[in-house]
Amino acid sequence: MVAYVIIPGIDGSDGQHWQTLWERQWGTSAVRISPASWSAPDLNDWVDAVQEAYDDAAQQDRHVVLVAHSLGCWAAATWLSKNPSSSAAGAFLVAPPDPNGPAFPRQAAATFTEVPVQPLPCPALVVGSTNDPYCTPEAAAGFAATWGARWHLAGACGHINSASGLGTWQYGRELLNSGLGTDRTALKAAWQTD
Repeated sequence: MVAYVIIPGIDGSDGQHWQTLWERQWGTSAVRISPASWSAPDLNDWVDAVQEAYDDAAQQDRHVVLVAHSLGCWAAATWLSKNPSSSAAGAFLVAPPDPNGPAFPRQAAATFTEVPVQPLPCPALVVGSTNDPYCTPEAAAGFAATWGARWHLAGACGHINSASGLGTWQYGRELLNSGLGTDRTALKAAWQTD
């Protein structure tokens, strides 16, 4: 069985966001982070919130997969870097924003601007868009390479959020499910780079 830690971006994911729709479908198998700093993100607060959600999900005696979007990708990567011996089964990282890009919310998310990019301790899949205003495909592919993750370009989907009009984003679910087996080996085989 798999449990999911939902890690949205700034302000959380609204009711039309694929993360929220997936969370509803997963029911008690999903735990959403609850940082105190949704609108003015503080990296340490978000990483602590990932830890709390992970602890809740792991109590279900299931393999835990982090499902992150936008700024949540950086919170997930930071948490994984600080917890290399965690038993996280994998990380699904969608539309990470480029901290050096012109659209990055530097004032609102100042603590996220200097996050080091380093190899992740678990299998990961990074999904990007050809027309994401917060990150070029080249930058996202670079993050994936440094994280040791598989890179997938999903087409012209904007920031892969509610404004993209994806609904339940079935394509994304298929990408996520492509590696969900009963252990890290299945994820590694499906998600790791060749």
